[in-house]
Amino acid sequence: MKKLMWLLQLVLKAAIFFTLFAFALNNQHDAVVHFFFGTTWNAPLVLVLLTVFVMGVAVGVMGMVPRWWKHRRLAHMVTPASSDSSTTATSSADPTHGI
Repeated sequence: MKKLMWLLQLVLKAAIFFTLFAFALNNQHDAVVHFFFGTTWNAPLVLVLLTVFVMGVAVGVMGMVPRWWKHRRLAHMVTPASSDSSTTATSSADPTHGI
């Protein structure tokens, strides 16, 4: 069953790759991006799309960094207190349930 899932994942990844590759080959035409103050950028459409995608990911990551830091700080503050209570909870837990 694991080999079948691995094969299905591989086929799905290959299909996505070849679809995006065909998209890139079909969009080789130049696109003009107009910035402020009359500046322009001429580049293939697929390069413009890739650049915008990377910029969007970067903005999303930068927006999430403060929350990641906050959660990491809270996890470090909670971890020592929960380790003491977890040792007592595991000793009194019923071992027959299998979890």
